[in-house]
Formats: sequence, structure tokens, C-alpha cells
Amino acid sequence: SLPWDCGRCKESAALPKKKKKAERRGRAGGGGGREEARRGGGVGELDMSCPCCSLVRCLFLALLLHGLGEGSALLHPDSRSHPRSLEKNAWRTFKESQCHHMLKHLHNGARITVQMPPTIEGHWVSTGCEVRSGPEFITRSYRFYHNNTFKAYQFYYGGNRCTNPIYTLVIRGKVRLRQASWIIRGGTEADYQLHNIQIICHNEAVAGRLSQLVNRTCPGFIPEDKPWEQNVSYDIWREENGYECIRALNFAMHELQLIRVEKQYLHHNLDHLVEELFLGDIHTDPAQRMYYRPSSYQPPLQNAKNHDHSCIACRIIYRSDEHHPPILPPKADLTIGLHGEWVSQRCEVRPEVLFLTRHFIFHDNNNTWEGHYYHYSDPICKHPTFTIYAKGRYSRGVHSSKVMGGTEFVFKVNHMKVTPMDIATASLLNVFNGNECGAEGSWQVGVQQDVTHTNGCVALGIRLPHTEYEIFKMEQDAKGRYLLYNGQRPSDGSSPDRPEKRATSYQMPLIQCTSSTPRADGSLEENKLGWYSSGTPARNPWVPVLAVMLSISTVSHLVIYS
Repeated sequence: SLPWDCGRCKESAALPKKKKKAERRGRAGGGGGREEARRGGGVGELDMSCPCCSLVRCLFLALLLHGLGEGSALLHPDSRSHPRSLEKNAWRTFKESQCHHMLKHLHNGARITVQMPPTIEGHWVSTGCEVRSGPEFITRSYRFYHNNTFKAYQFYYGGNRCTNPIYTLVIRGKVRLRQASWIIRGGTEADYQLHNIQIICHNEAVAGRLSQLVNRTCPGFIPEDKPWEQNVSYDIWREENGYECIRALNFAMHELQLIRVEKQYLHHNLDHLVEELFLGDIHTDPAQRMYYRPSSYQPPLQNAKNHDHSCIACRIIYRSDEHHPPILPPKADLTIGLHGEWVSQRCEVRPEVLFLTRHFIFHDNNNTWEGHYYHYSDPICKHPTFTIYAKGRYSRGVHSSKVMGGTEFVFKVNHMKVTPMDIATASLLNVFNGNECGAEGSWQVGVQQDVTHTNGCVALGIRLPHTEYEIFKMEQDAKGRYLLYNGQRPSDGSSPDRPEKRATSYQMPLIQCTSSTPRADGSLEENKLGWYSSGTPARNPWVPVLAVMLSISTVSHLVIYS
């Protein structure tokens, strides 16, 4: 029997036909009132008689609960599932759905529009303190004009919070867009020409140090009796003088050789347009910057006219110049806590033409980790090519002595599974011999294979067991959400498999999708593939609970909606 009485529905069924017709006319005329009730209005609906649809609702819920009772551990007293275990499973599934939702949002295009060719005219600024390899701490403010000229400010700092500016570069030149990049899909290639570079030092110690550094590269460029002074602008490069003296600062503007502009409306709000400008990445080896053509992107700049209104740094950097460098609000370094689950915020680009999203799971109770890497053939991550599932162990974190604000870890990978997601990748994997990548000739689209016993997968350049020397930092965004940055991958495509190859800059951040961690039993990764390769939903232990909640809600509101 049901926990409520459906007698009122029977009374409604016994109404004379004329009264029923009158009620139907009243309901037809009050359709707008029903919509008002759903929005919080519709007082006139409260005293209507219970229509036959309530009977349908009663029967539906009875059948629903009956059907759930046949297969649900929640309703069977002889179930083998312990109640506490069931509760954990239900909570884990709920958390997984949060992470799944955030990744699915990316895989569905995330409502992003890419301009081809890009329109770069306007004022673009950093959204925070950026870290370049070295490390260098920098903010950027770039203006592009309608005649293809540009003026770029690069503000350099002595710390990872960008609160103490040490010098500023003012770069002037011209940039011309060329064709769509044949290397990086979604990007546009460009050529640039420099006209002038000026430097302004913001304290005496930095002025003296940079004077010596430049004179070592260009002997006699700065007279010994006239060293650079604080807050005075000096030409360090002119078009007619050559380029050698700027080498002392490991400076290059090759970032202008690869350009991408994205537009999106935040929270579906057509009045809140955000435009982002992605410029080419900086080589992870500072000595190679002068010779490197970008194959990925730096953190994006936002259009000062169309930016995220919660970005405080954007407003500060927008108002700054070489004599008034931006000073960002001080923040304390957050202690790294590798626990919970973290996912990509956008479709990420790697050197060597890789597009991917990531999902990391850290189990801090036993220092184990799991990583899901979803690779795609396109820059908005809609066409999957293969997925990698890896797991292993990680060391305790140690504060970095080289990168302020960073924490160093050692990660070990000892288990891996691969899933080809298109015919081309499956065919490629089937070319390799049986001891090089899984079972020889057995790869199929959408079918996962464990490649641990073949010591990884030669076709994908992965060897097991594998060790990587990592660096992490953690921050909070304007909404208080935690962001996790890990080390930028080497630009030459190698792996940070030795301490000296540990990164000194960071990748795009991951965002925390749940703060606690599911059990590390391998069952999670088996279900994840279904999120991206199958439309069949996994069994959800929350369904019985939701059904009961629905029935209670229906009882308490039976008069309102009948």
C-alpha cells in the first residue's frame, strides 16, 4: 500500500460531466497561472480539485517503487550490500557525476566560439600573475591597433604573487595575420616585426644588475660612468641597431607567431561576453626561446572591454603603464593538499599537436593517484582519438627552492590502460608487435586494454614503469574554487624523468570537482569510459533515494498541483 490516500482522486473521477468540462475550461484558461505557480506565483491554483493526472502520478510512483524494490539493495533486507557500503557507493556516484558533468560540458563545446581569422584589435590583459620557465613572474598588457601596429607591456616581478615589480619592457612593432595554422588546428599563424624595445627598472639594485648583464652581452652598450637609473626609460633595442643586446634578458616575441581568439557568454548571459586571446607558448628552456616557433599556447589574455567582471587583476593591469606597473593584491601561498578529484577547465593544447582533457584522482590516505587522459583530434575536444588511464604512487611534497610558491613531488606510474576511440588509432596500435603495446592485432575501437604487461605502449611513446619529477601549486579563483597547477611539459616533447628536468612553469590549471576521494579499487576507471563512448547509463544507487524523496514531495504538494 502507498503511504498516502488517493481517495480524493476517486472523488474527482465521480464529478458530473458538465462540472468536469467546466473544470477543463478553467484549467485551459488558467494555463498561465500554472506556469506562474512553477515560478512561485499562481495562487489561484491552490484550491482546484485533484484531477485524474494525480491518479496517474499515484500509479506511476507505486510502479516505480515496486520496480526499484525488485532490484534494489536498499529495499531488500537480505541484500549482501552492507548499509554503510551502500551509502559510500551512493555518495561516490554523486561525486563522480559532478566531475562527469564538468568534463561533459567541455566535450560538448562549452559554448565557445572561435574566430577564424581572429580579430585582435583592442586591449588585452593578463588575468593574474603568470609564471614563465626560469622562473619568471610576469603580467602582460597588449594593445593591437587597426593599422596592424601594437604596443605591449611586459611587467616583471621579484616574486610569485606579482606584488613587487622589478622592471618593465615596452615593445612596439607590427603584426600581420597569415593563414590558418597547418600544425595547430584552430590557431592562426602570424608574422611580426619589432620597431623598438624600452626598459624601465623599478629599483636601483635591479638597474645595476641589468646594466652589468647587458654589458656582458653587448660590451660598452651602457657607459660605465652612466649606469641605468631607477624609473628612467632606456632603449635596449631599435630596428636599426640589431638584436644582440636584448639576448641578455632571454627576450623573444615569438608568441605572436601563433594566435587564437575565443568568445563565450558566461552563464548563458548574452550581456556578459568574455573574449580571450591565446598567444603562442614560451619554450621551457629559456636558452631556446630565440629559436622556438610556438606549438601550444600561454595562459589567455582577456579583452579589457569584454572580460570576466570578477577579475580584479584585469582591472589593475588595464590601468597600468611603464611608470605605474600593476601591483596585484597580496595572497598567501596555499599549502598543497593532493586529495580529491580535479578536472580540466578547458580543452587543453600540448606541443606535438595534442588536444586533451584531464581528470586526476588523489588518494592521500595511501599516496596513490589515478589519471584519466582523454585525447582528441580537434581544438574543442569533440572528436576523441584515444584515452589513457594510469595509476601509481606519489611522494610527499617538498617546498621548491627554485620556484617560489611551488611544491615538488615525485610521481611513479606502474599501471596503464589504453582505449582507442577511432579507427585510425586502433589501426595504428594493431601495427605493433605483441610485446610493444598490448595484445598484438587485437585492438578495437572503444575496447580498453591493459598495457602494463607489455611495459607500456611504444606506439604512444609510453614506457612502464615510469617516474616523473613534478611541481605543483594551488590557488583559489574569484569564486573561491580551488585550482591545481602542475608542471608545464617540456617543449621538446620529452618527459621530466630526471630532477634537473623538473618544470619551472605550469600548465593550465585543473579545478577541484570534489574534495574527498573515492576508494582506489579500479572500479571507478572502468565506469568512466562509458561517459565518453556509450550512451548507456550506469546503475545509480541514488535512484531509490530520489524516488522516495519524490514521493514525499508529491504528498506534501498534492493539494498545490491538483
